[in-house]
Amino acid sequence: MVTVLNLSPITQLTREQFYQLCLANQDVSLERSPQGELIIVSPVGGESGSQEASLIAKVVLWNEQTGIGVVFSSSTIFSLPGGGDRSPDVAWVRLDRWNALTPGDREKFPPICPDFVIELRSRTDRLKPLQAKMQEYLDSGLQLGWLINPADRQIEIYRSNQAVEVLSLPMMATGENVLPGFSLSIP
Repeated sequence: MVTVLNLSPITQLTREQFYQLCLANQDVSLERSPQGELIIVSPVGGESGSQEASLIAKVVLWNEQTGIGVVFSSSTIFSLPGGGDRSPDVAWVRLDRWNALTPGDREKFPPICPDFVIELRSRTDRLKPLQAKMQEYLDSGLQLGWLINPADRQIEIYRSNQAVEVLSLPMMATGENVLPGFSLSIP
């Protein structure tokens, strides 16, 4: 479940203020929308947490074999070019793009949009905000993204400059030309 706080009546939260707020409240999972809204993300239950960990592990294993990128967990917040500060469930950035960031940029909330993300809809997540988040990634430079929706037995595939493709589960999803050779069986 996500709670959105509109702070505009009292303040406009800058990126630096958001970063400081996150440091001061490390036990709370926060995001910031491009409009400056503060988003409080509730923790997930055991089933969603286990599924998320499995997804991260599979991307990590593929990445260790290829060595062409860097994998991130849902604890990583990316400062997107479109203005939001978001944390996908799984993220991957090409190594050359990651290495182009300064050490300071890599230490804080990286000012980069991942090349690939996975968002896993948990039982309490509303679909429309997740779809808007996926569109925000696309608008910020995402190349490939998967919104896995176990409740509706679907996966939405987001690609740069293409319409969203909605497929039924189970299926075998591939990393296409973004994660070459990567495939994932999604039950």
